[in-house]
Amino acid sequence: MTVAAAFLVPGSPLPFLKGDNPPWAAIAAGFTKAGRAIAAARPDAILVYSTQWMAVLDELWQARARIAGTHVDENWYEYGDLDYALTIDTELAAACIEGCGGIGVHAKGVDYEAFPIDTGTIVANRFLNPEGRIPLVVAANNVYHDWETTRAVAAMAAAKAREQGKKIVVLGVGGLSGTVFREEIDIAADRIASDEDDGWNRRMLALMEKGEAAEIARLCPNYAGEAKVDMGFKHFAWVLGAIGGRYYGAKVHAYGPTYGSGAAVVEFRL
Repeated sequence: MTVAAAFLVPGSPLPFLKGDNPPWAAIAAGFTKAGRAIAAARPDAILVYSTQWMAVLDELWQARARIAGTHVDENWYEYGDLDYALTIDTELAAACIEGCGGIGVHAKGVDYEAFPIDTGTIVANRFLNPEGRIPLVVAANNVYHDWETTRAVAAMAAAKAREQGKKIVVLGVGGLSGTVFREEIDIAADRIASDEDDGWNRRMLALMEKGEAAEIARLCPNYAGEAKVDMGFKHFAWVLGAIGGRYYGAKVHAYGPTYGSGAAVVEFRL
C-alpha cells in the first residue's frame, strides 16, 4: 500500500507553544498519538498540504533539500518563536512538479534559503516528525484551486510516490470552524466560538468516524459557509485525493478549541 496512514491535523501553533493550557493540552496529546502511529508506519516520506502556505499563480512545492530557521507566527507571536528544520524528498517533489502538467495544473518548485515556511507545516512537523528523520513533500494551498483540483493534485502525488516505490503518510493541515475570538479571552476557558460551529464540527467528525466520505463532500459547501471552515476544508479534499476517496472510518484523537476556532486530530482507517 502506497499510503500507509492519513491524518487531518490543525495548523494552529497554540497547542504546541502552550500545550500546558488545558483546552489546548488535549490537541497536543492527540498529536502525540498521531506521531506514534506515523513512527509505527515507517513511511519513506510525508506528503504535506497546509492551508497556511498560500499560493496564487502556480501550485508550489518545496524543492530545497534542507530548510531551517526560526519562524514568528503573525498572530500568536506572544507565545514564542517556532524553530524548524525540514528535510525534503526532492526526488518525489520533482516528480510531483512534473506530474502537475499531466493534470493541467501549472506548478513550480521553491528552492531558496530562508523561504518563509508557514506555521501549519512547522507545527505538524515539530509534533509528528520531531527528529526530522522522515523527509517531507510539501505542497502549497493555491487559493484558486477548488475542491476537485486539490483532490486531483493529491491523487497525482500519491501516484508518483507509487511509481517510485515509496510508502507515504498523508497530512492535511488545517482547522475546522474558523471563527476566532476577536477580544482577549482567558485562555484557560477557551471554547468553540458558538454552539452552531461546535454542532457542525461534531457532525462532520462523526461522519468521518463512520467513513461517510461522500456525505462529507456533499455537506462541505454548507459546512464551509455556515461555520467559516478553514479554506473551505480543502485539506480534507487533499487527504481524500491521496487515499483514492475511500476509507473505512476514522479515529478522532482530539477535538477542541484554538481561541474559538475548531481543531481536531483525525486518523483515517484505510
